[in-house]
Amino acid sequence: MDHKDFNLQELTSQGSCMKPEPDIDRQCVNTIRFLAIDAIQKAQSGHPGLPLGAASMAYVLWTEFLRQNPVNPGWFDRDRFVLSAGHGSALLYSLLHLTGYDLSLDQIKQFRQWGSKTPGHPERGVTPGVEATTGPLGQGFANGVGMAMAEAHLAACYNRPDLEIINHFTYGLVSDGDLMEGVAAEAASLAGHLKLGKLIYLYDNNHITLAASTQLTFTEDHALRFKAYGWHTQSVDDGNDLAAIRHAIQAAREETGRPSLILVRTHIGFGSPHKQDSFLAHGSPLGEEEVKLTKLNLGWPVEPLFLVPEAAGQHFRRAITAGGEMEAQWNAKFARYKQLHPELARVLLQGIRGELPPGWDINIPRFPADGKGMATRVASGKVLAGIDWKLPGLLGGSADLNPSTRTELADAGNFENPEMATGDLQGAAGGGWSYAGRNVQFGVREHGMAAILNGMAAHGATMPFGATFLSFSDYMRPAMRLAALMRLPVVYIFTHDSICMGEDGPTHQPVEQLTSLRAIPGLIVIRPGDANETAEAWRVAMETRDQPVALILTRQNVPTIDRNRFAPAEGLRCGAYILADAPRAKPQLILIASGSEVALIIEAGERLRQQNIPVRLVSMPSWELFEAQPCKYRESVLPPTVRARLAVEAGITLGWSRYVGDHGDMIGVDRFGASAPGPVMMREYGFTVENICRRAAMLLAQGSHE
Repeated sequence: MDHKDFNLQELTSQGSCMKPEPDIDRQCVNTIRFLAIDAIQKAQSGHPGLPLGAASMAYVLWTEFLRQNPVNPGWFDRDRFVLSAGHGSALLYSLLHLTGYDLSLDQIKQFRQWGSKTPGHPERGVTPGVEATTGPLGQGFANGVGMAMAEAHLAACYNRPDLEIINHFTYGLVSDGDLMEGVAAEAASLAGHLKLGKLIYLYDNNHITLAASTQLTFTEDHALRFKAYGWHTQSVDDGNDLAAIRHAIQAAREETGRPSLILVRTHIGFGSPHKQDSFLAHGSPLGEEEVKLTKLNLGWPVEPLFLVPEAAGQHFRRAITAGGEMEAQWNAKFARYKQLHPELARVLLQGIRGELPPGWDINIPRFPADGKGMATRVASGKVLAGIDWKLPGLLGGSADLNPSTRTELADAGNFENPEMATGDLQGAAGGGWSYAGRNVQFGVREHGMAAILNGMAAHGATMPFGATFLSFSDYMRPAMRLAALMRLPVVYIFTHDSICMGEDGPTHQPVEQLTSLRAIPGLIVIRPGDANETAEAWRVAMETRDQPVALILTRQNVPTIDRNRFAPAEGLRCGAYILADAPRAKPQLILIASGSEVALIIEAGERLRQQNIPVRLVSMPSWELFEAQPCKYRESVLPPTVRARLAVEAGITLGWSRYVGDHGDMIGVDRFGASAPGPVMMREYGFTVENICRRAAMLLAQGSHE
């Protein structure tokens, strides 16, 4: 009978649903499948194809290989599992519920509903056991690379021959869509170069995308491609062959010198008589009739819904006992480790808890007033030099721009495959090459870098940072958005922050990027105005352990403000603060600026005071920090009674109206830049003391006529 001719009556008459299931493995696989399918059908929303097709390989991984403790999802030496194909979230929720995580059957029934722990795509911090927020394809792939890098780094730093206290794998389930995305290519290339042998991905190779067959768009030799990246590859011809899957995972675990990709030939919507091997199974519920047919076709009772047979439930729940025993063994090992290596244990625990050591910032320099000053990127580099030896968890680098972004950690070594420690491959950072090194050479891979940083932060016990030019933050935006969504403590260092960078021209001159970053909910953006504000910005970044922070820095020198004449740089913590006020008079005008333009409003303020105009100067390095302040504070800085306000910032003017009001004005850049020396650019775009004074006079004149 052709599978397209199946119908409910015929299947029922064959008695498929009445046959006992002698194979506990097969029963467990079908339990995973149909918990997911019932949840999707009840929600009338979701992706049934992946749970039906990938359940077998997920079952083998989760019940035979994955080191986990469902009772304590945060046990540090657990294996990490990332569902990069996040649209298959119902599969993950079934696994979490069945193996004993704090995810009830009622939560499975509330799939994709308001307030549930089972959102449409996996969300870190919402569902116990979810390691990373996934859904935008390719992100989870790169997150897993970051997790494997964190594991390798921590193992190199803290393991001792007598005691391996960090020793776990990173697993992932990836899809065709993941492998198509450029971010996955970037991350895969780096992972192969680094020889991350504890990274293992199962590829749901079902030959179907959301809209069509992969024959239309994705016909490369996937195994050969990953072999070229330096990966170990295997193929499993039948996605329901549990023994073959088991053998492949074991072989991948034994391959310690390369990351592994296991290409598992699956069938999307497996068992669905009318939708198997069709894109129709990808992103829409099967429909009540097709769900019944699928259950009957696979020998599963049509009723009750959300069935967990007792034998299957007991089989899955063995993970609770096994996980408790594994963690207990690790705890005993760690107790011994603390006795033998107390200082290492103390530092590691500090990292796991996300704590800063006492006096971590004692060597952050305090910069003397200087009219010429220094670029804030240079100040940032000096701050890094002052804190990196006190923060052993600080780990990061740039997209091949360390000399320009000033993000190299001196004497910290390069994070690199130890086999590379031959010949002259010693790198600029010094200290040799090994996984213990803290300078990560990401190469020209901005998007991959950002997503890998997310994986490092999600893994824990590291303090990751990444750097590039501000104009290239666009390449990183999807991963930065997910960092904000996951509330991960990642630090981004963006230099060359305005048209003032000059001759490289409009392709490299950021205009809209600053406002674009401010639009991301949960991302703290800080554009310091001088060296001391830069130092304070780093303090904020390090102390913020539940949000990502972006530091926006100049290439050109900016004056270091005389803090004896102007307010202390600690005001940066409030997002905006009064640098100087009109002496013995209420201000008639407020000048506001961020970054390099703060020096301009200081000079303009001096000229206006010489004209007996009472003016207030406000440095506003961070909108987000300012908005977090009480209303009383915000109104003390920007009193509603002072309507003449002029903001000055070398970026687009969008958004500044909230601070300058209906009667204020803004000097900004609402067009692309040009190729010319930086001072020329600033003059031609109106960033001069003369223009600020002229625009301020216009505002005051306008106010006098109202």
